[in-house]
Amino acid sequence: MQYRRFGRTELQMPVFSCGGMRYQYKWQDIPAKEIPQENQDNLEATIRRSLEVGINHIETARGYGTSEMQLGKILPKLPREQLIVQTKVCPQKNVKQFRREFDKSLAFLQLDYVDLLGIHGINTYEIIDECIRPGGCLDEARKLQKQGKVRFIGFSTHGPTDVIIKTIETDCFDYVNLHWYYINQLNWPAIEAANKHDMGVFIISASDKGGKLYDPPQKLIELCQPLSPIMFNNLFCLSHSQVHTLSVGASRPTDFDEHLKTLSLLDKAEEILEPIINRLEAEAIKVLGENWVKTWNIGLPNHKQTPGNINIPVILWLRNLALAYDMIEYGRMRYNLLGNGGHWFPGKQAENLDKLDLKSCLVNSPHADKIPDLLADTHHLLGGQSVQRLSSS
Repeated sequence: MQYRRFGRTELQMPVFSCGGMRYQYKWQDIPAKEIPQENQDNLEATIRRSLEVGINHIETARGYGTSEMQLGKILPKLPREQLIVQTKVCPQKNVKQFRREFDKSLAFLQLDYVDLLGIHGINTYEIIDECIRPGGCLDEARKLQKQGKVRFIGFSTHGPTDVIIKTIETDCFDYVNLHWYYINQLNWPAIEAANKHDMGVFIISASDKGGKLYDPPQKLIELCQPLSPIMFNNLFCLSHSQVHTLSVGASRPTDFDEHLKTLSLLDKAEEILEPIINRLEAEAIKVLGENWVKTWNIGLPNHKQTPGNINIPVILWLRNLALAYDMIEYGRMRYNLLGNGGHWFPGKQAENLDKLDLKSCLVNSPHADKIPDLLADTHHLLGGQSVQRLSSS
């Protein structure tokens, strides 16, 4: 395993972290006696394998159902000083409720403290303001810090880049959990801002939200040769020293194996990545056209500026991936979450376009004339059964 300094925390963070949202039994709290022994055994074997390969950062959240409760059956048995444990708690207007949720987390984990506490889901300007106001959740988290129950405070986000940067620039947080990977590099300015503030940088869901890379289409497999799509994406992310760790959402002990193959390649990342990136870019241009690839996102409105709250940038991005790389299943997974994701994945699908006039909101796009038809085509390609966020299911 390789380790990187996790910003101002000074923690030596493994470049892969063990994410805790896929090995748990349920997405809701249930009595411990209802958890099948087989599931618990698998979780414990996954944690032991994680530590065996040097991945000592165990990350979970209050919103991950039984994850904390199940981790609480194994973590106290392990050498505490060798672990970096992170949990996350959603912000609350009522700070007493925030405290109750944290207390529940710590009780389930059966630990005296967590190394990292993330305020979970700072996705809008309103949430930032609510968190950092005097007497807000951040103040409550700092009380926990003074009491020795929390070592470092960070935040996780699925929000737009400008919201993330504003949160970073408060200089109130020690680290950030955010999305950034090959197929979606929009948050690079936020990573740069985090580095300026000496914050740890944790990449969320690099293989799932980063393209459902554990189940890639054949075309993507071929384009990423001689690497697997998982290895390519890992290498792409970790070739940037500003990135400190990638989450591996393991559901079984063997899920680490493909990721570990990346480690021996890190010292020659540039020469390995260049031909693959060139091939991916060339294929996108071949399928979509060079002008579109270079200009498709210019002047697009956000969902709040669009009739029907249609999330035009996300829909066109998913169309690009589906057509260029055959990432249709990934596109469907994400597209059908629109309308159900709240501030975690905002905006709506491209429905009822015949009843909406998009001309005014597309006035700054060089592709204004054809975008309505492209949205309709994307809805036909990717639309289907509604998808709920995992933690809502």
